[in-house]
Amino acid sequence: MDFPPPEFDLRAYLLGPAAAIGGAAPGTGQWSVQRDLLDRATGTRGTFSGVVHFASRDDGGLDLREEGTMHWPTFTGPATREYVLATTPRADTMDVSFPDGRPFHSMSFTPRENLDQHWCDPDTYRVTYTYEGPNSFSYSWDVTGPRKDLLLTSRLVRLQKEEA
Repeated sequence: MDFPPPEFDLRAYLLGPAAAIGGAAPGTGQWSVQRDLLDRATGTRGTFSGVVHFASRDDGGLDLREEGTMHWPTFTGPATREYVLATTPRADTMDVSFPDGRPFHSMSFTPRENLDQHWCDPDTYRVTYTYEGPNSFSYSWDVTGPRKDLLLTSRLVRLQKEEA
């Protein structure tokens, strides 16, 4: 497994080099996302594909907006979600919250810091982030509890100028 260097700055990584995205405003980063969805209780499978936009906030954090298309046996159509990423005392970690300010989890690629969980009564969401290199990363949500038994695996690849 590849790990980021000790001086890794997660915010800068997510935004990427300003020249990487043609036409993107300074302080923005764009990534393609492919997600596999598995309901382990029923064996139902689906996918999501789209784009994740990271945008700088005045407070030093980032806004995250994901938009794309979800394919599920009972639904095919547009899907979006948004989060807010806040800086922490560590440059290699950001705190993720819902748009209304409720805390969600911490994001990091640092060994032992790349795992976190979120209790969403009555189910537990466990996330693992994996750094794959300067232009790609993945994360997996393992959701278990009396209501859900899901595995959601996402892979993000930085969009380059010719792809934007």
